[in-house]
Amino acid sequence: MAEQTTRDTVLITGASSGIGLHLAHRFAAHGHPVCLVAPDGGELSRIEADIRQRHGVETLQAAVDLERRESFEAVEAVINGAGWMIDILVNNAGHGFKGNYADVPVATHLSTLRLNVEAVLRLTSLFLPGMVQRRHGRILNTASIAGFEPGPTMSVYHASKAFILSWSEAIATELEHAGVTVTALCPGPTDTDFFPKGDLEKSFAFQKANLMDPEEVADIGYRAVMDGERVVVAGAVNKAMVFSRRFMSEHMQSRMNEKMYEDVDTPQRSRGDMESPPRP
Repeated sequence: MAEQTTRDTVLITGASSGIGLHLAHRFAAHGHPVCLVAPDGGELSRIEADIRQRHGVETLQAAVDLERRESFEAVEAVINGAGWMIDILVNNAGHGFKGNYADVPVATHLSTLRLNVEAVLRLTSLFLPGMVQRRHGRILNTASIAGFEPGPTMSVYHASKAFILSWSEAIATELEHAGVTVTALCPGPTDTDFFPKGDLEKSFAFQKANLMDPEEVADIGYRAVMDGERVVVAGAVNKAMVFSRRFMSEHMQSRMNEKMYEDVDTPQRSRGDMESPPRP
């Protein structure tokens, strides 16, 4: 599906940092009005002002916690109150927590599922019917290369991304003739708040792996959703990793990922070392 208009309105979750923040700037730089969704209203107000100054587009914000069910009515109220229709939905918010499954409280596991899966389903159910009715729309779901393989000590996170990847591909087929595309963006380790918030800043994945700049991932995601791609793996190294695992047993994949989440002895990287500032 070719890009039809630069005025398509966009809603982006997890828009206050990392990939979501850079996606907000990419869409705004191309003339799209953007609605930013994240929990911290003060932070969103600062980002809103920056986007309006840099790109001259309309903005909205919904400062909500997407783990709470009442948040979706609040998001809908913000959109309806502004007279907007959402043409492009970016389900980007997500988190994960390190630990063996049996050692982590079930409330923590459910928190991951509420944000990574339930919130995505609820927002899609909120905006997809209108896209289908108008025969025009796009959805970008941030999955992960974690969705291709099991992840000991991050089992629920990996499973949540496997769900998003499979579900995205399935509904993309359902919507083939509806004028709506669905894209699953699959980054690998990326320099975002995911690592410090998940107690993973000392992990091999953050310290030693090919850590991507979230701006680069956002650029890949923007191009993919506007081109109507179904699945895009961000980065040549991550593409090679996903391909190579076709020749490994599930047990070998599990052991490799277990090593990725182990702490290194001498951490050197810090959050933000690899991240570029948003471009004008």
